[in-house]
Amino acid sequence: MGLLLVGALLYQSWFLLHVVYWRTYNPATSAFMQQRLAQLREHNPQADLQYRWVAYEHISDHLKQAVVAAEDARFMQHAGFDFDAMKIAWEKNLEQRKWAAGGSTISQQLAKNLLLSSDKTLGRKLQEALITLMLEQLLSKERILELYLNVIEWGEGVFGAEEAARHYFHVSASTLSARQAALLASMIPNPRHYDKNRNSPRLLNKTRIIESRMRVAKVP
Repeated sequence: MGLLLVGALLYQSWFLLHVVYWRTYNPATSAFMQQRLAQLREHNPQADLQYRWVAYEHISDHLKQAVVAAEDARFMQHAGFDFDAMKIAWEKNLEQRKWAAGGSTISQQLAKNLLLSSDKTLGRKLQEALITLMLEQLLSKERILELYLNVIEWGEGVFGAEEAARHYFHVSASTLSARQAALLASMIPNPRHYDKNRNSPRLLNKTRIIESRMRVAKVP
């Protein structure tokens, strides 16, 4: 029993050290990036990811507002978990009898993308919750959003705000317009699909909805 406890503490310490490191230093990659790269190289051994870091102040405020409006409207109010959103997602899943919605906050998504697999198991969800608590306790909201905008997937092999802006609009992340930002935010739930279906009616409708909500989105 004692060895199991020590092992569990060491395991959590490994995650904690990463979070402490990211208070100051930027991640060169993430668990999800490595997973996607391995998948791409199964078909093309020379495949690589499009990824470059961009500082928070060089990301358009429009994109910050759009992403918060789309993914986590209560980002500035909660401490890592939006229980109202989780309840709504749970009821939607029960109604549709499938895993259709997750209700995850930006902090939860960041925990998963940086350090965990995409498996939907109870163990992974519990670990995600623990890492989310670490992120919220040790990092500022600005740093959490900065990390999130830099590591999420935005297309086939495309990661982060800077590469997304260049990939779709041939501009830098700092110059994205409100409309462009809303379109990028609307792609987040299924970026590889929308990379190939950029004029999807569903995508364009969601873009209009997000753009209408951006002005009230609170960001760091």
